[in-house]
Amino acid sequence: MNKSFWQAGHTPTLFAAFLYFDLSFMVWYVLGPLAVQIATDLGLTAQERGMMVATPILAGAVLRLLLGFLADRLSPKTAGIIGQVVVILALLAAWTLGVNSYEQALLLGLGLGFAGAAFAVALPLASQWYPPEHQGKAMGIAGAGNSGTVLAALFAPGLAYLFGWQNVFGLALIPLVATLIVFILVARNSPNRTPPKAGRDYLLALNDRDSWWFMFFYSVTFGGFIGLASALPGYFSDQYGLNPVVAGYYTAACVLAGSLMRPLGGALADRIGGIRSLLFMYAVASVCIALVGFNLPSSVAALALFVAAMLGLGAGNGAVFQLVPQRFHREIGVMTGLIGMAGGVGGFLLAAGLGSIKQHTGDYQLGLWLFASLGLLAWVGLVNVKRRWRTTWGSSSMTAARV
Repeated sequence: MNKSFWQAGHTPTLFAAFLYFDLSFMVWYVLGPLAVQIATDLGLTAQERGMMVATPILAGAVLRLLLGFLADRLSPKTAGIIGQVVVILALLAAWTLGVNSYEQALLLGLGLGFAGAAFAVALPLASQWYPPEHQGKAMGIAGAGNSGTVLAALFAPGLAYLFGWQNVFGLALIPLVATLIVFILVARNSPNRTPPKAGRDYLLALNDRDSWWFMFFYSVTFGGFIGLASALPGYFSDQYGLNPVVAGYYTAACVLAGSLMRPLGGALADRIGGIRSLLFMYAVASVCIALVGFNLPSSVAALALFVAAMLGLGAGNGAVFQLVPQRFHREIGVMTGLIGMAGGVGGFLLAAGLGSIKQHTGDYQLGLWLFASLGLLAWVGLVNVKRRWRTTWGSSSMTAARV
């Protein structure tokens, strides 16, 4: 007999995983909302600004493998504590020593990558407590830590205006330290953890073609979400002349939409199936991004389309991770690391690519259309694999969850 969602797992751990993920994403993303102010003070070009905001994304992608490995070998809770301590030390160094050059900004971005790697901790920590029929909701709630990007977009530019952007790094330490204390006291590792995986298991997982499909699908949904979130403050400033604070509010609306839809996307995938959800979300995001690429004269129209696109990408994030535990239940730690890495790489390429294209062509049109084309490619790829998935590991005889 199936238990209700709130009886099936461990709610305090789910809350701790969400809070840890939320505050980690806030600081992982903080260079994005501050990009215009930092670039102005340091004299950065559009390409350098794009690389600065993309560096934490790439570092987080690579470090997800490390924290995913530690989560398997030690425990998700232990890996989370290690990652959070590193992030706190990086912010403390930036606040006390200062960030005075492009190279130092990139170095800070590398340290903040450990915050982005929180993905490889929060999701397995929550997932291992819940049965297949509740994976979409559990992974969606834990993954709603994407909403930390909203906090950064809303408050970082305003705080930078009042106190200077260097001091924002010091202010961020207050909620981070509080969150670390809560995480230590509240989070618990599931008694149903799978045996730890060796390093070679990551290579073995790549022999399965489904691994590559999931990595590609998530590189579009999550990569699109975090890549756009990092690039949008600069986009709204360049394209429509908005000041950093207003550009931050515009960006906050976009990332709020994507963040809220992650748990809703997971719940929707539980109800109608992850594949059906993803097909619809890819279509919405691709059409909206393609329309923005026509360089709309109204910033409000562009904002509306970006919000719609982020709704699709956010829901797609939840749908992907409704499917992952069904296909890779025993390898959830390994696959969370690999798929999360692919999502981060996708975000890095999008954020850095938009900055580079802006630098060399004078606008963002080509970059937006290229990303819309990737969404269309993901839609076609999913159509091609859905029959095989639904008749093998997704069949009703294999799982109680909808695929």
